[in-house]
Amino acid sequence: MLVFAIDDEKIALEGLIGAIRKAVPSAEVMGFRSAEKALVSCRELEPEVVFVDIEMRDMNGVELARRMKALQPDINIIFTTGYAEYTVKAFEIHASGYVLKPVTTEKISREFQELRHPVMENWQRRGLYVRAFGNFEVWYDGKPVKFQYSKTKELFAYLIDRNGALTTLGELEAVLWEEEEPPRSHVSYLKNLRADLLQVLEKLGCANILVRSRGSIGVLPEKTPCDYFEFLRRRKEGKPSGLYCGEYMTQYSWAEMTHGSLEMM
Repeated sequence: MLVFAIDDEKIALEGLIGAIRKAVPSAEVMGFRSAEKALVSCRELEPEVVFVDIEMRDMNGVELARRMKALQPDINIIFTTGYAEYTVKAFEIHASGYVLKPVTTEKISREFQELRHPVMENWQRRGLYVRAFGNFEVWYDGKPVKFQYSKTKELFAYLIDRNGALTTLGELEAVLWEEEEPPRSHVSYLKNLRADLLQVLEKLGCANILVRSRGSIGVLPEKTPCDYFEFLRRRKEGKPSGLYCGEYMTQYSWAEMTHGSLEMM
C-alpha cells in the first residue's frame, strides 16, 4: 500500500509520517512539503491513501484533494487539520476521513479501518485481480484490464456475482438488458461479449477461470482472485477479512440482492 503524507510544516510532516508507519508498518509512506510535487507524484505513482493538511502555503489541501480525485477517483483522501470548521468541505468532496491535530497513531489507525475505497493487498497486485467491493473493476498486475465492449465487463461482473453457478445465455440477456423496454433479442451481441471475455482472459493466461457447458458459462471461484470470494472464504473459516467496505458492484442495479445479503452478514 502506497501512502502519501502532505504537510508544509517539517515537524508536523515528520510526526504524521511516524504515526502512519506505526499504524500500518507494512505501508510504503512518502512525505511531501509541497502540494505541487505531491500532485505530480500522484499522477505517476497512484497512491491508495493520502493524508493532507488543509492549510498549506502553495495550495489549499481541499483544492489539492479535488485535483487528486480528478486524476484518481478511488483515492482515499484523509484531511489533517487543527480547524474543525473544515469538516463540511471535506465531506463535500467525499473524503475518506478527517483527523484533527494533534495527529496520533490511534487516530491514524481508526482512519485506516474506515477507508472509503478498498485498498489492494499484496496478493491482489500480482496477476489477475477482480474487485467487487465498491465499483466492479478488473486488474492485471495492478493495471486496469480493457475489454472491447463495455458490456463485457458487466457480463464478467454477473458471473462473479453468481459465485460459481453456471449461467445461461437467456439469463445473461435478461440481466444485462433488464431495463430495456420493449425487450429485444441480443443473442448475437451476447455471443460477441462472451468471445471478447474469453479472448481477453486467454491473452492474460487466465482463461482457466472460466467453465463452459452446453450454452452456459461460469467462473471458478477457487481459481479467481477476487475480494468477494476472499471475503466469503475467510468468513467460512471464521477469520476477520476487513475487505467489505459497505459497497458492492455499485454501478450495477442487479447487484443489490447480493449487496443486501452482505449487509445482513
